[in-house]
Amino acid sequence: MSGGDPFEHARAIMHALFGPPSARRFDVAYWDGSVERGTGAANFSLRVARPGALRRMLLPPSEVSIVEAYLSGDIEVDGDLESAVTLGDEINARLKSARAISTLARHLFALPRHDSESDVRTARAEHVVSEAGSRHDKQRDRRAIQYHYDVGNDFYALWLDERMVYSCAYFASPSATLEEAQVAKLDLVCRKLRLRAGERLLDVGCGWGALVMHAVRHYGVSAVGITLSDAQASLARQRIADAGLSERCRIELVDYRDVRTLGEFDKIASVGMVEHVGVAKLPVYFGVLHEVLKPGGQLLNHGIVGVNAAHHMGLRERIERRLWRRDEFIDQYVFPDGKLGPLHAVIAAAEGAGFETRDAESLREHYTLTLREWLRRLTAQRERAIALASERTFRTWRLYMTASANGFATGRLNVVQTLLAKPDAEGRAHVPMTRRDLLESSTDRH
Repeated sequence: MSGGDPFEHARAIMHALFGPPSARRFDVAYWDGSVERGTGAANFSLRVARPGALRRMLLPPSEVSIVEAYLSGDIEVDGDLESAVTLGDEINARLKSARAISTLARHLFALPRHDSESDVRTARAEHVVSEAGSRHDKQRDRRAIQYHYDVGNDFYALWLDERMVYSCAYFASPSATLEEAQVAKLDLVCRKLRLRAGERLLDVGCGWGALVMHAVRHYGVSAVGITLSDAQASLARQRIADAGLSERCRIELVDYRDVRTLGEFDKIASVGMVEHVGVAKLPVYFGVLHEVLKPGGQLLNHGIVGVNAAHHMGLRERIERRLWRRDEFIDQYVFPDGKLGPLHAVIAAAEGAGFETRDAESLREHYTLTLREWLRRLTAQRERAIALASERTFRTWRLYMTASANGFATGRLNVVQTLLAKPDAEGRAHVPMTRRDLLESSTDRH
């Protein structure tokens, strides 16, 4: 089939993907202003922005092509984006039969090929790490980190809390503010490490310096934070200097594999870093941290894990994931080379390096709240975000955080704080037998 009215072909495609309007939970609006009303059960609607949009989105169909339709503005989501992020999986489920694919293809090929100047496929973000060496070698890791974090400090400041903590907050109640919840998280890390005055703390992947500054101010330690982002390091150093903490707190541009040059530490925090390491490099990561941690010290590892990563995949599922290009959006546009492993891989690598697991706590629901608050703030600052970065950057961050919020809310993702001890020569872990001290109020420290 070729030619004909693009509107009729587009309507047929939506019917093939989601059924007739009476079976849909959302409305569909088209470029000519017409609207097909669904059941009204959803708090969002889809808008097909131009005649060739569905062709670019679905030839060939994949998770990435659907995402790129949103990034380029071919497809708009009006209303609650989180409610719409599962539509990709619904499309995938519909495309399981040859008959469905054949029907869809006839209508897709009838749509115009070129009717957009902003087709994301012709302006696709470059894989800036692709020619920088092997996956997770030092040079490539540095460029991957810079790709994500050097979007600009001002961009992140629009939607993070005032301390610019870019990791899961800790909500004493759902009504707590983001600022309150992030201070509570910083303090929780310090209390789990049982920081004491005079100790030396290492923060691996220190971001903009919030944790090291909190630990120095409220626990009397000296602290070193390491990052690979020049933008983060510059602002963190300025904040430390402005706070008068430079004598006991510093930031270094150091790869974790080179952290031996910084000496030994009494305690180590790793918050949101393990996700960047890569599953294959976890033994190296924990091995280096074990080496620089003094006997009797502790490491608090806070990281996202993939729940589905723990499930065994058969050949058919592996092929389907590859064809659907699942998770490539994150790798292409957000976290190059980032791949979430299961919790058991983290524990196994840590214990293989000599650590003893002393405690583990899931903060999954806390991350759902954190991401939704970030999204609320980012959306409220839409025009400013676009001015600082670009329309596509705004859409990319909005979509990735929305999908992440949905992942934590539905249990596909988890974030776990794991307390790891390095026993001394007598086998003592120097960790209390109970959690009583953690349950005590810490409001006097804030």
